[in-house]
Amino acid sequence: MQTLAHWDGGPGPWILFFPLIWAAVVVVGVTLLRRTGRRGGPPWRSADPGRPRGDSPLAVLGRRFASGEIDEDEYWRRASVLEEHFGAVGKPPAA
Repeated sequence: MQTLAHWDGGPGPWILFFPLIWAAVVVVGVTLLRRTGRRGGPPWRSADPGRPRGDSPLAVLGRRFASGEIDEDEYWRRASVLEEHFGAVGKPPAA
């Protein structure tokens, strides 16, 4: 009985490397997709204008609330002050 890894007239033992090559391609593809997802998506996609980004005062306030540094009352009090100075979230500041 001849097997796939048979040397005489068969494909040889190198055929066993094809599944490893395909597995490597899949692993690299999944890794690239996951890294792109962590960075906020592909660069051609525009960011949501209603979501505070980076080091904006509202984003910092949101992070402090999420980490438990401030309570809900303090969060809403400060958010209302920020909206008075910077406008509502997603709207450009008044000139």
